[in-house]
Amino acid sequence: MEILTLTALIFFGAYLIKTREQKRRVVLLASHLGNYQIERLMENLTEGYLRCLGEDDPERREQIWNLLATTEQTLAGQFTRFAAEFSKVGEADARVSKFPIALPFAHLLLPGGSFDMREAIAIHARGIADAAANSAQRTPKSKAYTMSAELFLMQHSCHWFCRSKAVASARLLARHKTSHAQVLDAVSTATRRAYGALTGA
Repeated sequence: MEILTLTALIFFGAYLIKTREQKRRVVLLASHLGNYQIERLMENLTEGYLRCLGEDDPERREQIWNLLATTEQTLAGQFTRFAAEFSKVGEADARVSKFPIALPFAHLLLPGGSFDMREAIAIHARGIADAAANSAQRTPKSKAYTMSAELFLMQHSCHWFCRSKAVASARLLARHKTSHAQVLDAVSTATRRAYGALTGA
């Protein structure tokens, strides 16, 4: 009976520590993101892409693509500034555990099993900027596909940082009906390689 009580107390204590740590991460990320309109711009883009793909009039579709290109540039600029700001966060606060589930202090106790969120944000900033610039000369539809993947992967990283990889993947599937693996396949080669080298994904 004493062993069961002790086990229950240990699990409860771990849960409290994990919850407090996650809240701290949410507040940290939100304090930086709050200075920008990244989430709203993301929503505008994803809704705009769907509207454009459903447009039958070629002239009207071209107008929408041009408007979306402006939004893409604005988003890329804001995210680049956000990445520069977030790069000033202390290393201890930026470490993210690679384990699928959240374990208290795992990123501190097992530093080899973690990655630096500052580097992840920098990778996403480059990927979003490259997609917006369309340096690969993609068609509008292909460009929208790649940009969406870059944004979804960035969103996954933010949820991973705040909660866990498992929670991030579940939210990605619920919100966008796509898996983490599918998103990785759809981002640019440069993003995929850099992200994989950093996170091991």
